[in-house]
Amino acid sequence: MPAPRRTITNSLTSRVLIFVVLAFALVAVPSYFAFNWIVASTVIQLGTLFAEKQVLYDRHRGLGTLIREVSLAETLAGSQAIRDWTRNEDDPVLKRRGIAELEHYRQNFTDRSYFFVIDASKNYYFNDAGNGYAGNQLRYAVSADNPRDAWYFATKSLGDGCHLNVDNDANLGVTKVWMNCVIREGRTVLGVLGTGIDLTAFIQEVVNVPQVGVTSMFVDRRGLVQAHRDQNLVNLASLSEDIRAKRTVFSLVDSPKDEAVLRGLMEDVTDGETLARSAFVDIGGKPTLVGVGYLDRLGWYNVTLMDVDAIIDRQLFLPIGLLLISVMGLGTIMLVLVFKRQVLDRLVRLEGVVRSAREGDYGPALHMGVGQQDEIGRLSAAFTEMATAVDDNTRLLEARVRERTRELEQLAFRDGQTGILNRRGFAEAHEQAAAAGDYGLMLLDIDRFKTINDNYGHAAGDAVVLEVARRIGTIMGTGDSCARWGGDEFIVLLPGCAAAALRPAALRLMAAITEAPVIGPAGEQMAISISVGACLAERGDNLDLAADMADAALYMAKERGRNMVVVFDAKMQMQPRTA
Repeated sequence: MPAPRRTITNSLTSRVLIFVVLAFALVAVPSYFAFNWIVASTVIQLGTLFAEKQVLYDRHRGLGTLIREVSLAETLAGSQAIRDWTRNEDDPVLKRRGIAELEHYRQNFTDRSYFFVIDASKNYYFNDAGNGYAGNQLRYAVSADNPRDAWYFATKSLGDGCHLNVDNDANLGVTKVWMNCVIREGRTVLGVLGTGIDLTAFIQEVVNVPQVGVTSMFVDRRGLVQAHRDQNLVNLASLSEDIRAKRTVFSLVDSPKDEAVLRGLMEDVTDGETLARSAFVDIGGKPTLVGVGYLDRLGWYNVTLMDVDAIIDRQLFLPIGLLLISVMGLGTIMLVLVFKRQVLDRLVRLEGVVRSAREGDYGPALHMGVGQQDEIGRLSAAFTEMATAVDDNTRLLEARVRERTRELEQLAFRDGQTGILNRRGFAEAHEQAAAAGDYGLMLLDIDRFKTINDNYGHAAGDAVVLEVARRIGTIMGTGDSCARWGGDEFIVLLPGCAAAALRPAALRLMAAITEAPVIGPAGEQMAISISVGACLAERGDNLDLAADMADAALYMAKERGRNMVVVFDAKMQMQPRTA
């Protein structure tokens, strides 16, 4: 009897094969879509996490580059010497002091340059890094009729503080990021001063860092591009020209819907509740992940465009797909369960770790790489390395921000020449002492300080100021405070000082300052004396009242011939100061 022909109906192998193929297809189709969804979700979440950290990194770089210059310019704008000069520009003494103040700050600006426009005359003063305009800082006068001067009149209309502007100055032949600080007295504009950073150097330092798939830029509130590695996209003179004639960051996206998404991201970070936001938009027909942060001190947004496919190689997920296919090929429930346990469950955990890392919790990611060293284990290890790098960078950024904050506090509360407290710092120390109880206050003035400057030069005068500040520090007790009150005036706070101890303390201070001559920079010996006005203030007295009492006593000391201590009493209250 001939053997029956093998057919599908009588071949178990064929039926098993067909069943396996059908089972494989039934499992493979949903598994394929599930795998792609997990990979896409993971890539998006990793890309989003990277985008927001990249925005924070760019934000730190932008702040680190510009905020120091803005802070210095704001401090210079508050200088009394500058304000006095704006009120009487032709006074030679005030002009000399104002130029000296500008030149002093020029040495601290990164660009070693400054500009200053006095509103009353519209005169424009400038000096560069090479000190090429020494003695000839007055360059020209701005005019409302000159379109190139429109930036000045636009800046005048803005609020207090410093405002940034990318501009090409045809008169000076430079293109810079300018910090324009408005000087006001009430509603009256006294002038505008500031400095700049060369646009090429700024772009090279901040936005031209080579990163595959990453494009960084800075834009202003209207979306005008202020810094970009392609300088053809940078909008020069952005304060003074019509926005309709310029290309904004919104023109880079493909549709009004994408523009609305980008504007929404910018609005979300402006209120300060979140530092960075990201979303996908279409640029040039390709989905692009855009991250946005806000530099609140500067009024700029840092926008980062990222090609996720270029940043995260999807080939990393290929071993997982091969593993999935091989496991499904076995066609058994047990192997499917093993596959679920060994692959899908671990991917779900990886997705959870990604979510935790996105929310700022890097703990699960930092320990995720410890375990099996298969494809998923290597992916986990790679993600752990990336999470470790992001965590380290975050800690480094936080440390740098804290360090920069301390530096800014030093600039805000310390005198730049002597290192002791300035008026703002002294006011804070006084507030604490006045709230605690009675206190003593002494106002010191170097006798005939102008004669020292005239006879020995301003460098010698600076040496005297520094040495007096140092000698005051050697005699001060724990809890006492000293500040520079004016050019040659110092103020000393003695918390808890009794009436009987005030004069002896002032005499000790006078003796410590006048006991030896001051050695000048050229070796000259300069004998100095001081006049001291002291007063005892009561708990809760404000600084102006206490300073007025000490000032009245100081005036009496000068009237009586200087080089003495006078303690305030009630008879001095009605005596006006005339000199």
